[in-house]
Amino acid sequence: MEPVTWPNGGTLTNEWVHGLMSSFEWSSWNLPPSQLPSVMPVNVFDSLILTASKILHKERNIVHVDDLDSDSKVVVVGDVHGQLHDLLFLLKDAGFPSQNQFYVFNGDYVDRGAWGLETFLVLLSWKVLMPDKVFLLRGNHESKYCTSMYGFEKEVLTKYGDKGKHVYRKCLGCFEALPLASIIAGRVYTAHGGLFRSPILPKRTRGKKNRKVRLLEPETSSLKLGTLEELMQARRSVLDPPWEGSNLIPGDVLWSDPSMSPGLSPNEQRGIGLLWGPDCTEEFLKKCELKLIIRSHEGPDAREKRDGLGGMDIGYTIDHSVESGKLITIFSAPDYPQFQATEERYRNKGAYIILQAPDFTDPQFRSFEAVTPRPKANPFYDFENVIDSDDEMDKSALDTNEEHASH
Repeated sequence: MEPVTWPNGGTLTNEWVHGLMSSFEWSSWNLPPSQLPSVMPVNVFDSLILTASKILHKERNIVHVDDLDSDSKVVVVGDVHGQLHDLLFLLKDAGFPSQNQFYVFNGDYVDRGAWGLETFLVLLSWKVLMPDKVFLLRGNHESKYCTSMYGFEKEVLTKYGDKGKHVYRKCLGCFEALPLASIIAGRVYTAHGGLFRSPILPKRTRGKKNRKVRLLEPETSSLKLGTLEELMQARRSVLDPPWEGSNLIPGDVLWSDPSMSPGLSPNEQRGIGLLWGPDCTEEFLKKCELKLIIRSHEGPDAREKRDGLGGMDIGYTIDHSVESGKLITIFSAPDYPQFQATEERYRNKGAYIILQAPDFTDPQFRSFEAVTPRPKANPFYDFENVIDSDDEMDKSALDTNEEHASH
């Protein structure tokens, strides 16, 4: 297999992107992970990530998927978690991006599965080829904290050896550029975790100008739903979305979960983000004149522990049906997690959503099985002992990360 080369003039073609997908699929079967640079040399990686990052940095926090006509389709994809072969199947099954085939990917491209880097690079190549048709949103796993716990960092270091730190750093920089949400046809909101709070601005204390202001934890009763304008103004370029302070919207958008209990409350189980009830779904849809909220973030392992919400065995659930519309969770990694400590696998299906004219608010669901066989691979994280399904953010690990990041 010849190594991938960056095209003269840097303009990608359909053939180039399909060639990249074939090269990655071939190498997953035929080469040990440490040989990936013989297929994807570092200089080609650098060109791709730089080109993609420039495009992503220019996008706003909310991307608008609007250029739609009666022939257009929008495919919405949930978590893919480094399951390269299932992603390649999905793209083929749904139809590759094209002039009238749009894609919105709802985050969590890396971690847990063994091919997070290849998965992310395939999606970036589609983004570079068709920046107005393919939209990549950020997931909670596109962060320093998650990638150091759930395998992506180790995967990159294993695959790129002495250049691994460089490749990982470039990926983190690209993660920071990913937008947080999309609005499709003016009617559908998608984000990885979901809804978010209205920021409470800190009261300035008197005293020296540079004195640090200690933010008081907002009382639960003062939590109120944020607006799209507030989401547009949040600062998204953070390696790890903060769980305290004044910039809480990114953490909410990436980590929050729906609940069957009414109201808005801190997401104690995850230690970051919110839980929101059907009344909040109704309020958000009505206020923003939307019909659907599509979010991801919960696989079968997470859903097993949630009261009153459906399981993830067919790749999607309809969580809230309210007067103004629906809240849907979509999860696109079948037979997840790829590595599992328990004897009983979930064997869940993955799914994706198709939205079509006239108004793009009547979702069609397509469930699919995991591709078999897949190449043998070793996990890049200690799946037997790592915290299950992102429960309880390990704040001590996060603090250490921040220290490393700042040095």
